Amino acid sequence: MEKIKTLVVENESQLQRCLAIRREVFIEEQQVPEELEIDEYDVIGSATSHVLVTDSEQDMATGRLTKYPDGSAKMQRIAVRSAYRGTGLGRVLVQAMEQAATAIGCQRSVLDSQCHAEGFYRSLGYRTLPGEPFYDAGILHVRMEKDL
Repeated sequence: MEKIKTLVVENESQLQRCLAIRREVFIEEQQVPEELEIDEYDVIGSATSHVLVTDSEQDMATGRLTKYPDGSAKMQRIAVRSAYRGTGLGRVLVQAMEQAATAIGCQRSVLDSQCHAEGFYRSLGYRTLPGEPFYDAGILHVRMEKDL
């Protein structure tokens, strides 16, 4: 892999690159219906920020975050292309998302983790909130948080 870059999306072209990764990971691999995956927050100029991880040859991972009025950031749509899983790229992505969140004044991060990824987020300092696992898009999740 060439030198990895993380960027906060600034234009439609970059956003479409993020959506391509999400289509591959969530819609094609995990069979999430497109109408649940792509929503009103997937536009430039919304209250949502998108982060893209890339090198000079390939877009590798993406995620989005929304700042809530209470000063927390909701991390969502965190996706790493299958060829890059297990390489540490997920950690790079989440840390870039956390940096983007603190840059807009967030003090806390919350996310809904697919249950199989709970250990990964714990390794990044997230804690699982009390409550039963729940289904989102037909996939079992737990809610997690971290102070930034």
